[in-house]
Amino acid sequence: METKLSRIGMKIPLTATALVLVVGLSAITWGLLSGHVVLLPWQKWVIFLFLFTLVIGIIGPISGVGGGVIFVGLGMAVLPFSVDFIRGAGLVAALTTSLNSAPHFTKKGLANMKVVAPLVVVSTIFSVIGGVVGLWVSNAFPQGSSYVKISLGVVLLFMLAALATSKNIDYPEVKKTDRLSEIIGIQGAWYEPTLNRVVEYKTTNLPLAMAVFAGVGFIAGMFGLGAGWANVPVLNLLMGVPLKASVATSMLILSINDAASLWVYLANGAVLPLIVVPVVLGIGIGSRIGSRIAVRAKPKVIKYLVISLIGLSAIVNILQGLHGLGLINLI
Repeated sequence: METKLSRIGMKIPLTATALVLVVGLSAITWGLLSGHVVLLPWQKWVIFLFLFTLVIGIIGPISGVGGGVIFVGLGMAVLPFSVDFIRGAGLVAALTTSLNSAPHFTKKGLANMKVVAPLVVVSTIFSVIGGVVGLWVSNAFPQGSSYVKISLGVVLLFMLAALATSKNIDYPEVKKTDRLSEIIGIQGAWYEPTLNRVVEYKTTNLPLAMAVFAGVGFIAGMFGLGAGWANVPVLNLLMGVPLKASVATSMLILSINDAASLWVYLANGAVLPLIVVPVVLGIGIGSRIGSRIAVRAKPKVIKYLVISLIGLSAIVNILQGLHGLGLINLI
């Protein structure tokens, strides 16, 4: 009885928010069609950001990439805001996705706290350093934003190659664990409904994974990307964590990692409410939907969609960066 009441209590805020948004958007749509409402430019951007991030929120938990990657990549290419504001909002997007998804994954037994603990320490430290460096570059140089866009485009191309060539293994077999994993006692298990059995696993290569997570954390903090795009391949292919558990554990790591690097942007005034509020609403609702789909979903189609969006974002950002430096002319 208590469990049912707690579930109902958790659903009430989400249902109320969804109801308010549906009624509000319906009223705005009716007003626009009837000519009684004329939106100002900033109001149009708020609505666009909400719908845009709603879709990103659904895609993020299913693909394990994280909402920040898609938002920052496309945002720098199409949104008329400072790159600092977009990166700050990107971290909010990634953080909101993970905070809404991680509890559900943890409840299902998919997110592994023993895997999270050692990895999140190094990734958090380096993500804060990355955030400081990223803001310094964009403000210390006259054309800093152009350098940031070109660097982001290059990182996105490497990310694209990693996502396109990596062959995730649903249930990798770890024949021998490393010494550090044995000392910590890293292992996991969860009930897999598609197999109708409990899946048990153990991990390996923890020291190497910690080194990789340090680099990934730096890049994530510098560009406001989140780090789901790299977390999943490292957990799955390097450490031997099953794919679904890798996605879930990645979301839990993001919830801690992005919170730390976000403080750097917040302290420097790079978190703009006009952008962040619709991003939080859109990502928040979308990630709740996506995390429930992800438990049973086969994410191949979503993966290809994300790869296409990342590739397009990389090209556009590089071209815009080169144009900002005066190296090419864009029509």
